Amino acid sequence: MMYQLSRTISKDKIFIVNRSTIDNRLDAQYYSANLDLSGFVKLSSVVIVKGGKRIPKGYGYSNEQTPYHYLRVADMDSDAPVDVNSLMNISNEVFDILERYEINEGELAISIAGTIGKTSILKDIPDGKRVILTENCAKILVKPNIELLSEYLKICLELPIVKKQLDLNYIQTTIPKLGLDKIVGIKLPPIPSIQKQQEIVDYISEAYTQKRAKEVEAQQLLDSIDDYLLKELGINVIASSGNADSVADRIFVKNLRELERDRFDSNYYANKYNTLIRSIRKGIYPLYILGDSNITSFLSVGQTPKSEYYSDTKTDFPIIKAGCYTGSEIDLSKVSFTINKQAYTIKKGDIFILSAAHQAEYIAKQICYLHDTPKPNTSFVGELLCVRASETVNSMYLYSVLSTKVYKTLLNREKRGQTSHLYAQDVKQLFVPIPPIAKQNCIAKHIEELRTRAKALQAEGKAILEDAKHKVEQMIIGE
Repeated sequence: MMYQLSRTISKDKIFIVNRSTIDNRLDAQYYSANLDLSGFVKLSSVVIVKGGKRIPKGYGYSNEQTPYHYLRVADMDSDAPVDVNSLMNISNEVFDILERYEINEGELAISIAGTIGKTSILKDIPDGKRVILTENCAKILVKPNIELLSEYLKICLELPIVKKQLDLNYIQTTIPKLGLDKIVGIKLPPIPSIQKQQEIVDYISEAYTQKRAKEVEAQQLLDSIDDYLLKELGINVIASSGNADSVADRIFVKNLRELERDRFDSNYYANKYNTLIRSIRKGIYPLYILGDSNITSFLSVGQTPKSEYYSDTKTDFPIIKAGCYTGSEIDLSKVSFTINKQAYTIKKGDIFILSAAHQAEYIAKQICYLHDTPKPNTSFVGELLCVRASETVNSMYLYSVLSTKVYKTLLNREKRGQTSHLYAQDVKQLFVPIPPIAKQNCIAKHIEELRTRAKALQAEGKAILEDAKHKVEQMIIGE
């Protein structure tokens, strides 16, 4: 007689599993998902899994351009190819130590720590370039004589039923980790003929092509904003006549009376910055410093609460962190929470600039705008600067000016010290052109229209890919 549970017992907490279905796993959570894996094949039967390796203690990335690179989880995007040329460089010495952990052209990598399950196939590695795989990833190699395309395997690893297995197998420590022994135990849907695999790969590849085409069109619209805005302001960026590698550009003389404020760092006076400033001064509208009370009513640095003040529950005190950055906007769905109210409360239309030293490499591009109305008592952390336009300035116009390549470069100029930190008192000294409010509104409206069209194109591309993924899932799973 089969044993049956009482109807009053929650089947989410207490359930029965047949012994025949137990597969080297005794943790209840694994079986609570009730995944139907009948007919599936173990990954270990068709592939070999090899781990990556961390950079040895005492070594780091190379500041020089080398033919040797290091692939990190942060460099991977399941929906986009890896750009090898943008990877961090490592020295010849480090490469020699880690050579056995090289990942080659056409090999599949999967992230196994932090963000679990990112997949990427390395393609188009430039001649002479070599890539080492981080310890937070593993590479999956199809066994000899197994008819399985790496591109098809990547598709399978991204299926919801396979992703669920990955979620059930990782260990939650300080960061989530997935052991190599758990990866090989993952089960894949039955593998079809090589012809069917290629058909599915071609179908999803076409969707990616259409998505990228939409993204390119969207980026062209976004890239046109700078030219439009500068033209409207009568700013014609003068081409720098200097050569960054020339002695004259690297070694120059400044009179003491030419020094600004307390800036004694030579980079601050480089010709490339002076050229941009001259271009701005030749514009057709008056210039005001950003700290002028007629331009900004609020510009300050936030306060980061002590770690014990953060809350796991949604308290009445949300706080914006750098992780809330989504492209050029603040995503309020990603806010953290504290148990105490901070000194500042932000509002719709505020502009945020990343200033923290440990993320200094992002300063020049990490400028975000708050489109949505935040909850009361929302504040922001100390690694952010908040610029609030006055009532006489259109906040979208001001954000658009600060987001141009010209002003990103000038923000880069304001960085101080070896840690390249950006301080509020320096940002306040930036000169910005301020046309009449009617002109500001007209410019802001046009830019908003361009960004809206770009977002629509990006959404269309995403929808094309998601629809293709859903159809591919049906083709593979048959549901």
